[in-house]
Amino acid sequence: MQGWKKMTREETDREYNAVASVPDLSPYMEYDAEANARARRDLRPAEGVAYGASSDETVDIFPAHEPDAPVLFFIHGGYWKSMRSSDFHLIANGLVPKGVTVVLPNYSLCPAVSMDEITRQNRAALAWTHAHASGHNGSPDKLFVCGHSAGGQQAGMLASTDWTALGLPADAVKGVLPVSGLYDLAPLADSWLQPTLRLTEALIEEQSPLRNVPADGPPLYVSVGGEESSEFRRQAREYLAAWRERGNMGELFVQEDRNHFTSFRDFDRPDGELTVRVLGFMERCLG
Repeated sequence: MQGWKKMTREETDREYNAVASVPDLSPYMEYDAEANARARRDLRPAEGVAYGASSDETVDIFPAHEPDAPVLFFIHGGYWKSMRSSDFHLIANGLVPKGVTVVLPNYSLCPAVSMDEITRQNRAALAWTHAHASGHNGSPDKLFVCGHSAGGQQAGMLASTDWTALGLPADAVKGVLPVSGLYDLAPLADSWLQPTLRLTEALIEEQSPLRNVPADGPPLYVSVGGEESSEFRRQAREYLAAWRERGNMGELFVQEDRNHFTSFRDFDRPDGELTVRVLGFMERCLG
C-alpha cells in the first residue's frame, strides 16, 4: 500500500510474472514432478478427500507417523488460475519425517470463480481439517497455515479470519507461514492477470491481506526468495511491517539464493533450511 507506486503495464508484468523471470521453467517442473511422485510413493497420502460439495473441494493428507502431531495446512500457488495440490506434494518429504501431518487443499480456479470464493473454500477446508485432523495423526490444537505465491495470499486471508464465526476457537490457527506471497492485489489489476482475476476495487480491498490485518492475529513467519523481483520482496517486507504495527508477532526469512520456483523447495528435505526454520517457528508458537 504505502510503498507501491503505480507502474506501467510492462513494468507490472515484469515484476509479477514469475514465469517470465526465469529462462526456462522446465527444469523446475521436472524436479517438482519427480519429488511429488516420490512423496506419493514413499508416504502414501489419502488423496481427494472431500471437504465440501463441489468436485474441486478436496484435500490430500500425508499423516505423521505418530498421533498428536502438528498439522501444516499448505495452500498451493498458480496465480489463482492453475495448478493443483498434487503439484506441491513434495513439501511432505521434509515435514512428515519430522513428525508433521501435512494437509493440502484444492480449490476452484479463476475465472470460473472469483477470488472471494477461493478464500471461502480454503476457510472451509481449514475448518474441515480442524475437525478431522485427529483421524490422520494430527492435533487440532497444533494447526498451522502455509502457502506459496497465490497460496501465500490465501494464507494471509486465513490469518485474518475470525474463526469463531465458523464455530472454531479464536486461536484455531497457531501460526501462519506465507512464502513468496502477494499481500496487496492492487498492482495485479493493471497486469496480464486482470482478464482472468477480474479484480474490482471491492475485491482488492477485501482480498488483500495487507489491507485486512487484525489486531489479534497469530504469529507470522514470512519468507521470500532473495532472487525474486523487487515487488515480491517489497510486499513481504510491508506485510510483515503492517502485521507488527497492529501489535502482532512476526518474523521475516529472506532465502538469499532462492527464486520464486525454489523458495518452497527446501520442504523437499528434512534437513532443508526452510524445513528446519519452519519447525523451529512451530515449536516457538506451541511453547
